[in-house]
Amino acid sequence: MASGEATVPRRADARRNRARILAAAEAVFAEKGESASTEEVARRAGVAVGTVFRHFPTKSELVEAILMGVLQRLMDHAEALHRTEPAEGLFLLYRDVVAQASAQRSVIDLMFRAEGVRLTTGVSALRKAVGVLLDDARRAGSVRPDVALDEVMALLAALSEGAVSGEWGEELRQRTLAVVFAGLRA
Repeated sequence: MASGEATVPRRADARRNRARILAAAEAVFAEKGESASTEEVARRAGVAVGTVFRHFPTKSELVEAILMGVLQRLMDHAEALHRTEPAEGLFLLYRDVVAQASAQRSVIDLMFRAEGVRLTTGVSALRKAVGVLLDDARRAGSVRPDVALDEVMALLAALSEGAVSGEWGEELRQRTLAVVFAGLRA
């Protein structure tokens, strides 16, 4: 457990402050990358900088919390797609992840470079959720039976990295995804 997490239930105002800090931090890091300051995060969250440090004693703990939030949203999205559209869920997740990578370039870039037990666990959980979508897509005949999870994750990472570093526009993103999907389809 990171030192920025309490072991006892938080008061409602502390939970609200933490949520505001994380939302502001995600926006600030998306705009400014690693050069983002905790002072800017505090200003946008409408809290004192001391409040930021009470929740996240170090900048790395704040970045980790942002990345864990991004991973959790991706896992939740993958699970929702599994329940609603098994045949095309994998392709929908690809579209959404690459679009998010384009929109949140700095945050996604930090995620690719980040290390730590919690992030490794989060990435493993995301990998498992993507594996379920892949299994569903293979069973439904949407994806070739010889496509393995390692290839799917490598492609997803490469596409996201391309969208981050290449600053892909919508048209290029859609054309690139169409090529990848054609290669994955049964």
